[in-house]
Amino acid sequence: MKRRVVVTGIGVVAPGGIGAKQFWDVISTGRTATRRITFFDPSPFRSQVAAECDFDPAEEGLSPQQIRRTDRAAQLAMVSARESLDSSGLDLGRLEPARTGVAVGTAVGCTMGLEEEYVTVSDGGRSWRVSEEYAVRHLFNYLVPSSLATEVAWIVGAEGPVSVVSTGCTSGLDAVGHAVELIAEGTADVMVAGATDAPISPITVACFDAIRATTPRNDEPTTASRPFDRTRNGFVLGEGAAMFVLEDLEHARRRGAHIYAEIAGFATRANAYHMTGLRPDGIEMAEAIRVSMDRARVAPADINYINAHGSGTLQNDRHETAAFKRVLRERAYRTPVSSIKSMIGHSLGAIGSLEIAACVLAMRYGIVPPTANLHEADPDCDLDYVPVVPREHRIDTVLTVGSGFGGFQSAMVIARPDRRVS
Repeated sequence: MKRRVVVTGIGVVAPGGIGAKQFWDVISTGRTATRRITFFDPSPFRSQVAAECDFDPAEEGLSPQQIRRTDRAAQLAMVSARESLDSSGLDLGRLEPARTGVAVGTAVGCTMGLEEEYVTVSDGGRSWRVSEEYAVRHLFNYLVPSSLATEVAWIVGAEGPVSVVSTGCTSGLDAVGHAVELIAEGTADVMVAGATDAPISPITVACFDAIRATTPRNDEPTTASRPFDRTRNGFVLGEGAAMFVLEDLEHARRRGAHIYAEIAGFATRANAYHMTGLRPDGIEMAEAIRVSMDRARVAPADINYINAHGSGTLQNDRHETAAFKRVLRERAYRTPVSSIKSMIGHSLGAIGSLEIAACVLAMRYGIVPPTANLHEADPDCDLDYVPVVPREHRIDTVLTVGSGFGGFQSAMVIARPDRRVS
């Protein structure tokens, strides 16, 4: 019989605040953390808004050596991993290193460091033949995404399975799902898992401009992210990280750990259809939802809240609305749904883990975070999207979903460990 896997620690770095408490304060009150980009001059670009973290690695306890050798994405991961370990109460000295692992999700790896170094070695793009003499010694760490997991593993002292999962915008869900499976099958007892991305750089903004995926609503940065709204016209780029301590349930109980939630079911599918396009019927996401619910042994009536992907693009919001209806049927109309991307933007690979954190905290506090900026309902998006203000609501079981370029569709069921199984 597979082991049950629970969350015993949470760490978050997100737009609007550092730490799980500040993150919850932002999303539970409907405050938006989107603004005009400050990391560089965005004026040449079509989309000039983003959700940036007010993050100083030195203030967050990273050493000068750690700061020098790591990209911003790694720094976000390290700080959130440390918070998750602190909140878990784990004694690292008593862990069996070979039974302890790390799984980090990322969509674009060390984008900021790579772009900065290319600009330096190419003399601002003027030289085709570049000289390595001008590059930092740690450039290889920026090139290889495995460095993200390595940094977290060093903090944890993990000598078991350590990996990076990169499946686009579902990476944050998929990395946690991978870690859960390793514990469930008995390969590890403890995993530190989650995701990080720091993609707010000229190259990323230019790429999304080219396919017109991001919003051009530059004059209204605080209300630019509008999932499910009739006036939505693209997502707002974001950044951040969320990491979790995951344990075998019995392992957590033996040490008297506080248990936030159980990861009860997970599934991922691909549509083998189009790099960015989605079929309007939502069948691939619906299949991931169905399998995750089957594995969690929950029925549609058991789902108390749906954390939507809710990117704010025309096709995605319709696609997942159709998927919810396909699986939950009439129950879909009576289940609260919301998108926290309306407040903290879309941090690519990191967002799935940030949304897991939102689900766990929503369950803990009995509050559904709102979908900010939802004022004019799209007739094709006709579910209960909890607009503008939070809602008090008993939550025992949550469904959270993700959709990523390449056709990836993932779903996870998160539940109270003492729930009654259907």
